[in-house]
Amino acid sequence: MNKFHGTGVALVTPFKTDGTVDHQGLEKLINHLVDGGIDYLVSLGTTGETATLSKEEKKKVWELTAEINNGRLPLMAGIGGNDTRVIGEEIKTFESNHYSAVLSVSPYYSKPTQEGIYQHYKYLSELSALPIMLYNVPGRTGSSMSAETTCRLAHDFKNIIATKEASGSFDQFNQIMRDKPSDFLLISGDDPIALPMIAIGAVGVISVIGNALPKQLSTVINLCLQGDFAAALPGHLSLLEITRLMFAEGNPAGVKATLKQLGICEDVVRLPLVKASTGLNESLAAELKKLG
Repeated sequence: MNKFHGTGVALVTPFKTDGTVDHQGLEKLINHLVDGGIDYLVSLGTTGETATLSKEEKKKVWELTAEINNGRLPLMAGIGGNDTRVIGEEIKTFESNHYSAVLSVSPYYSKPTQEGIYQHYKYLSELSALPIMLYNVPGRTGSSMSAETTCRLAHDFKNIIATKEASGSFDQFNQIMRDKPSDFLLISGDDPIALPMIAIGAVGVISVIGNALPKQLSTVINLCLQGDFAAALPGHLSLLEITRLMFAEGNPAGVKATLKQLGICEDVVRLPLVKASTGLNESLAAELKKLG
């Protein structure tokens, strides 16, 4: 699955000022990312505010994304939740013609055991026509998928091809790298630690800040994948402050504020999220100016 090496972006879902999905904003965003050298797109991950979209809206966003992309970049669909049967039905009926894989977050809120997490993904694996990427993000789900469970799934199911790791634990990353099948992919789920993760064997990042700064980020990731960490380091360090700011009041409020400043889409988010504050907007504008 070399198409998932490099820089992926978890797309925001642009909304109009009336709160409806913004087709034109999505088109501007995708063209911005293609022009910025991004390697693949993830539609309706957490950054896409999936939890606040109806079933019909999700279907429409997936269709629009495929239509706008028009085969230029590989596409991945985010399909996850905490009801295994419902997710399984969504994956089974997903119209996958233009998509290459499914990103499925570890079940949230319910706090399943490791065996429960394993059985959840086993169920999805047996239903999916597409390869599955695991997604471990304990800060959002309330539980962490262990390295042992990750590697057990990777060895037992050939269509489980990768994990997006956002645990922040290098103990976990090291264990996965040591024990995984050779063709199983470790991918960073956190922008600020993509560089050190690639140094131990990760194949890239699924990014939030890449929505706004695709060229800057993809340049850093490409240098890392070439093994030139010395050349990558200045760019990596230059992005730390704007990354901090983009997450200061939650995701995707910060990145949407930045995208509005860049003229790509509105900064509208759906409740319970709220727009970035005036102070944060000012800080983001100042940092954007520094980055040129």
